Amino acid sequence: MTCHLGLKSALTVLIVGLSSPVLAHPHVWVTAKAEVVFAPDGKVTGVRHHWTFDEAYTAYVTQGLDKNNDGKLTPEELQELADENAASLNEFDYFTVLKARGKPQTFGSPQEARMTMEKTQVSMSFLLPLKAPVAPSGAVSVEIEDPTFFVYFSLTEGQAAISLANAPQGCVTSIAKAKPLEATMQQILQDEGAIQPQDIGIEYSNRAIIACP
Repeated sequence: MTCHLGLKSALTVLIVGLSSPVLAHPHVWVTAKAEVVFAPDGKVTGVRHHWTFDEAYTAYVTQGLDKNNDGKLTPEELQELADENAASLNEFDYFTVLKARGKPQTFGSPQEARMTMEKTQVSMSFLLPLKAPVAPSGAVSVEIEDPTFFVYFSLTEGQAAISLANAPQGCVTSIAKAKPLEATMQQILQDEGAIQPQDIGIEYSNRAIIACP
């Protein structure tokens, strides 16, 4: 059984400490890439995520999953974990906010969840579909963050951090990445724990604005 090793369990076990300002620091680190997906008619249909987790979290969630004991974890051996993690994301609002003309949109259940090992870190990819596709006119924004600051999301380098798939010609993306973790932790120490986790999450989020003609 792997259900006790997933993202839901890892967050639930440690999240009880978030009520204490002293523990206002992340316990899981994720390097993220995202792809905003467009339909042939030009509407936004969802977000495809690719998250690479830190080595400590990787070691925790992959315990006992090497079923043939060959020292390697295949996507097949990780599939049950991927499915469980994807199913639990709704409890955390998928760590994703997509707005069209300033209005938050509703996501359906994650699809196409997969996990792979990339050297010593586990990565997860999945498609997060919108319940109702939206036209990109008037700008679409995407935010990737954990408002509780339990999970720290940092984007990969360059414009590929948040890309567009099948977007209409002329669409452009403006990306604002979260501040480096070192600066965040220095602020926490300077304020001697007075910062609340939710305040940090709001300030230290990753955002992209997509504007289409």
